[in-house]
Amino acid sequence: MQTLLIRVVAAAVVTALAVLSFFVIRFVIRRILKARYFASQEFRAHKAALAAVVAEHNEIAYYAEELRRWGSYQLGRSSSGDRAHLSSFENTSRWNYRRDRNRPNYQAPNVHNCSLQIVRRASAEPLKYLMKYFDIRADEPTLGAVEQLGENIARLENAMGNLHSREVSIARSFRPPRFILKHYRDEFMDRAGVYVSPIAVPYPVYVFEYVSAGGNSSQRARVWLDTPTIDALANELCRQMRFQESAAGQRALMTAGLREAIKKRDGYTCRYCGVSLAAEPHLLLEVDHIIPVSRGGRTTPHNLQTLCWRCNRTKSNKLTRH
Repeated sequence: MQTLLIRVVAAAVVTALAVLSFFVIRFVIRRILKARYFASQEFRAHKAALAAVVAEHNEIAYYAEELRRWGSYQLGRSSSGDRAHLSSFENTSRWNYRRDRNRPNYQAPNVHNCSLQIVRRASAEPLKYLMKYFDIRADEPTLGAVEQLGENIARLENAMGNLHSREVSIARSFRPPRFILKHYRDEFMDRAGVYVSPIAVPYPVYVFEYVSAGGNSSQRARVWLDTPTIDALANELCRQMRFQESAAGQRALMTAGLREAIKKRDGYTCRYCGVSLAAEPHLLLEVDHIIPVSRGGRTTPHNLQTLCWRCNRTKSNKLTRH
């Protein structure tokens, strides 16, 4: 019996070593093939041929980071924990009576601590309860802030989507072996000179949170302010304000649907430099107010135009300096 057990263990060890050897050998071979590919004339030739394409990609990546750095991505805040920092909490129960597995978050302005009933109602009517408990009022300043948030989110979404499509196109142009993109995509992009921006669209998230008295249970309702939600919020504010002909009200008309309609009207062509999506399939286009809202311009079709990201940034810089 003991001899049989030894044989079984020995067989298992041999099998494990064989499997390990297989994976180690495959890993080593893959590393050798990777080194050969990046040192090949083919890779260097593709890199030289696509230098201009990669350079433009990197410019847009830096532009996206600029949008992220200077844009505002917050809106309302909850006052439920404004004074929580004035006290401290300590559970003095015996260890076998300790129940506070869930702790409420009183320090975050985007978290509203509330009853279970409020959490469930917020899940059913997110905009109503977002406005009520995060101090988002139906007035012109708030309407302007909502529109500005929507504009910042939309521009960054547009830029990040454009970068992704460019990265896919660049990878296809190089036509690397499949294992390169599967196992060494980051290194491939780095060696190709492509700057992969680490930023993501910072959608504001507002949370309604219930934590039971003993901490045994908790429930949350989350409201993500992505583009469709922001557009819906702006429309709700307009409805409650009975829409006035004001600068803030005009800004609130700038929705995702209107942006796409203006681009289509202009033939997906920059009105300044004339470059078009037909000529450059990965062209980054944006919608711009001809007369800025801050200077009395309205969000109406005749005051909107399609610009490429370069021309729009140049125009914005000129307006800032004046």
